[in-house]
Amino acid sequence: MSDSRIATTSDLGVLATLRRGVQISPQIVQGLWLTLALAVLAAAGRVVVPLAVQQTIDEGILADGGPEPTRVALLSTVAAGAIILAGLCTAVVNVRLFRSTEAGLAALRVKAFRHVHDLSTLSQGSERRGALVSRVTNDVDTISMFVQWGGIMLMVSTLQVGVATVLMAVYSPALTVVVWLCFVPLFLVIRLAQRAVGRRFTVVREKVGAMLGAVSEAVVGAETVRAYGVADRTGRRIDGAIEDTRRAQGRAQVLVGVVFSSGTLLANLVLAVVVVVGSYLGIGGGLTAGQLVAFLFLVQLFTGPVQMATEILNELQNAVAGWRRVIAVVDTPIDVEDADGRSGAAASPRGDARVTLRGVHYSYPGGPEVLHGIDLELPARKKVAVVGQTGSGKTTIAKLVARLMDPSAGRVELDGVDLRDIPLRRLRERVVLVPQEGFLFDGTIASNVAYGLRDLPAEGAVDHEVRERVAAAFAALGLTEWVADLPDGLDTDVGQRGEALSAGERQLVAVARAYLAAPDLLVLDEATSAVDPATEVRIARALDALTSGRSTITIAHRLSTAEASDLVVVVDDGHVVEAGPHLELAAAGGVYARMHASWVAQTR
Repeated sequence: MSDSRIATTSDLGVLATLRRGVQISPQIVQGLWLTLALAVLAAAGRVVVPLAVQQTIDEGILADGGPEPTRVALLSTVAAGAIILAGLCTAVVNVRLFRSTEAGLAALRVKAFRHVHDLSTLSQGSERRGALVSRVTNDVDTISMFVQWGGIMLMVSTLQVGVATVLMAVYSPALTVVVWLCFVPLFLVIRLAQRAVGRRFTVVREKVGAMLGAVSEAVVGAETVRAYGVADRTGRRIDGAIEDTRRAQGRAQVLVGVVFSSGTLLANLVLAVVVVVGSYLGIGGGLTAGQLVAFLFLVQLFTGPVQMATEILNELQNAVAGWRRVIAVVDTPIDVEDADGRSGAAASPRGDARVTLRGVHYSYPGGPEVLHGIDLELPARKKVAVVGQTGSGKTTIAKLVARLMDPSAGRVELDGVDLRDIPLRRLRERVVLVPQEGFLFDGTIASNVAYGLRDLPAEGAVDHEVRERVAAAFAALGLTEWVADLPDGLDTDVGQRGEALSAGERQLVAVARAYLAAPDLLVLDEATSAVDPATEVRIARALDALTSGRSTITIAHRLSTAEASDLVVVVDDGHVVEAGPHLELAAAGGVYARMHASWVAQTR
């Protein structure tokens, strides 16, 4: 099996990262040519001012026949109009960039979130939840900050430098050469520094993800932290993650500060050089007073963007580091591929749900093989119990049957069709897994049970009709009295992760949810070991109603479940060593008989 772990970051270069980012969210560059045209107008409007200043001094104030107020007023009006036009163009460019980038980044978030859900639980488990959430939220925010602020500045500044260079060359080619010779070393230094900045911001993004993962884990596990009195140890761990993030941020910002300060220092030096050399040229008759003043304005239009470019490029490195982490998620191969839309996909109509495993092998990435050539026939509309010691492979079989992952070799079939050929949407309608710990979403009991419905009129809506169906599910499972005893009945708030309910109560809600889903095949991970006797009885009765007349595979932790099953499958060290009815296996003197005898002795 290929390694399906989520990479820490993509190894693409800067330009390749930007190209890949645009491929993933093309909305970012929609209407780019019009935006660029407006940016050109914005840049052109800024360089009108130096031209107006030169003309005002040389042809208006220092005119041969004396000052000409009319010309000065006209040139001032033109300059003011150009500034207003440039400002309006800049505002429109900002709005257009904001809209396109928000659309693109929203698409990026949706695509990344969708991809995370398409990954197997094995792939998701390779990354801490907080760090994974950070990639879809925090890292995308760094991209947003650059594109919306740095993007417009980079476009306008690049155009402004180009136009300013052309006009400076018109006024004085010699001074233009002086300006560029002063800045060439800075460009070379910036190019080298950007690589170092990029590496440091990559570390920053990784440290931020690790910090959020540590904080999230501590919040979710707060009860365990308190129960074991490890608050100080947990606090030190979080403090360490925060300190690592602070140090990484500090190292990155120190380098950014050095590069930015170098640009500011050099810009001031260039102005001083231009004043000295320009004055010398002016004395020699090479420049008029207006041309020298205009040239100084143009130098400022040149040096301003160059100074800003150092900060923009630093933000670019931060954004690229975030983009690489998001790309690493999106480019993680999906190891459980959907057959929907693929040639040869099976319709898999609703029916009996007969399960067959043919030569099934499985090994977790980087680990030894845990299933060794399983051949198994599980009849339809029967209760099947899978038993075995911890680590024997029984849970792996359940995950393969529910297609949370695919076998390394062999086939898992539903009614004679390979699960890989059944569209996942259809498979999820027919096969439902009820895990050992029923997960509940923040909301009411009614809204959580309604997740089992696939025909809701609106996302998450619990109207009168849905409430009636939820109430009917509890009635069918014999849980009406239990619901009535709750503080607000079906409207009882379960809290985050269902923490307002006990473990057994969460399992009752999960069973009702599975009942509404009405699958052909139920895969159950038995969960009655940590509940009180009264709740255990309720769960057992609810499960009897849920599984009646339906194909069921139960990972049995208690052999009382095996006793009540139609077929018992015994798994030992990745092999199916026995399969048959409880009474037959108990009398056979094999692995199951020894397990059952030991269990009976312990329960007396």
